[in-house]
Amino acid sequence: MQTRKITKADYDEIVQVIDRWWGGPISTFAHPIFFYELGDNALIVEHEGRLVGFLLGFIVFKTPKTGYVHLVGIHPDFRRQGVGRLLYEQFTERCRSLACERMKAITTVGHEGSMRFHEALGWRADEVEDYAGQGRKRIVFTKTLPGAAGASS
Repeated sequence: MQTRKITKADYDEIVQVIDRWWGGPISTFAHPIFFYELGDNALIVEHEGRLVGFLLGFIVFKTPKTGYVHLVGIHPDFRRQGVGRLLYEQFTERCRSLACERMKAITTVGHEGSMRFHEALGWRADEVEDYAGQGRKRIVFTKTLPGAAGASS
């Protein structure tokens, strides 16, 4: 499997497949801003020239400088084969190279697969009341990057 930066053709394909990959309507989360304005850090995984995964992420420049994972999609035929881990590793390295101090992602309460995945990668999970608006709690994942200011050795 190969990772690389997203292209416009990749983005167009993602918009076509994301609802099927996620098993429901979610394509609005793959807003064009993640290609046109924030796409410098978005990644694609290919297997034999075929799109099998993507990560839409960006850098938040307020303190602490943070790499934020917005949306990840894995082709159903390639789940549990290391695609998600590869995307997270590559994005984390990109964030380190840009001097990020931490990583962040969110999910809805009850999304157990996301919880297990992030915890297996060493992320901390906190349930935050009203994170997405009044009465809309979310699970907020964070991970301090080794070598960053305030990181424990």
